[in-house]
Amino acid sequence: MDIFKKIEDNRGPIGQHAKASHGYFTFPKLEGEISNKMIFRGKECLVWSLNNYLGLANHPEVRKADTDATKEFGLAYPMGARMMTGNSNYHEQLENELSDFVSKEDTILVNYGFQGMVSAIDSLVGRHDVIVYDAESHACIIDGARLHAGKRFVFPHNDMAKFQVQLQRAERLTRESGGGILVITEGVFGMSGDQGKLKEIVDFKKKYKFRLFVDDAHGIGTMGKTGAGTGEEQGVQDGIDVYFGTFAKAFATIGAFISADEQIIEFLRYNMRSQVFAKSLPMPLVIGALKRLELMRAHPEYKEQLWTITNRLQAGLKGAGFNLGATNTPVTPVILTGTLGEATGITIDLRENYNIFCSIVVYPVIPKGMIILRLIPTAVHTIEDVDYTIETFKKIKTKLQAGEYNSEDVVETVS
Repeated sequence: MDIFKKIEDNRGPIGQHAKASHGYFTFPKLEGEISNKMIFRGKECLVWSLNNYLGLANHPEVRKADTDATKEFGLAYPMGARMMTGNSNYHEQLENELSDFVSKEDTILVNYGFQGMVSAIDSLVGRHDVIVYDAESHACIIDGARLHAGKRFVFPHNDMAKFQVQLQRAERLTRESGGGILVITEGVFGMSGDQGKLKEIVDFKKKYKFRLFVDDAHGIGTMGKTGAGTGEEQGVQDGIDVYFGTFAKAFATIGAFISADEQIIEFLRYNMRSQVFAKSLPMPLVIGALKRLELMRAHPEYKEQLWTITNRLQAGLKGAGFNLGATNTPVTPVILTGTLGEATGITIDLRENYNIFCSIVVYPVIPKGMIILRLIPTAVHTIEDVDYTIETFKKIKTKLQAGEYNSEDVVETVS
């Protein structure tokens, strides 16, 4: 059998809709300056789909730092893998400043968040070790766990009773195998918007022996008094053994980092295959990240503005009767009940008639019959943006309840 025959027969749960959705629902093009309003298919839309939490993407000092670094170094330098010829004083400076920011001994830069998480998991656990992880963890955690040669136990999202059961299973297994336990969860869950129960998990260390790995992609820069993340927010940063942050959200750039005790980072530096055998982060990205970190620390008002917009948006939506789930972070999921056809109808109506662009989430990402309109507030949104969106969502809900989005083939109307 031709190995590619399966592609003809099974395009995947999302890929099967590619012809109808490409360019509109999937792979859309947002053009213009990265901000609260951008151009979609030739007209301006209010955008709630960008992880530009602090508004740093087009900050003038950021743009200047990016431009100056590119002019001085280009995108090739440093040329080579970090271990061989890809190191620089700037790379080490960024690592040191990140360590100080998140209160850890040492830090290693990684090229991409997804790649870094998968590779870090692969490096930290062996076949005799057990991974215990939250069911709603990001795909990079799930993929990393799946690649693990040993056992992995999953617990229902933020269910501490079931978490303890899985810890007990892992403990029994490792007593026999001589392995260890790595617990993996998120600081902020990017779909539901609620925080991982880090404080409760850390408390379990009093009774069980495990190490805690936290992916805080959506928490770094947005949570905690200084923006150092969800561990700071919950007062348990010291209880996090391995802290993972990305530059793709609040930093508004590319790359990621892992912070931990010095011996852990040294181990990763010499054993994490995705970094040992990959080209180092280009200098403009490193210098740009340094500038973003500087602004993040020097201007707490950016985070304060983010939370002003977040609180106004979430309070207004809740006051209008919308279900936002358990979110207690800027991530704002508006949870509705409806079919795929109704979800596409809502999206088209929002974009074509109300000029609002937000992400829509349906099955297979969430259960059938559910629709999530996922809003990401930022420091560059305005109160007027919030109030307009709330009023628009009221109209959308009325239309949904009246059955105006019932057409299952409404997606075909978008060419």
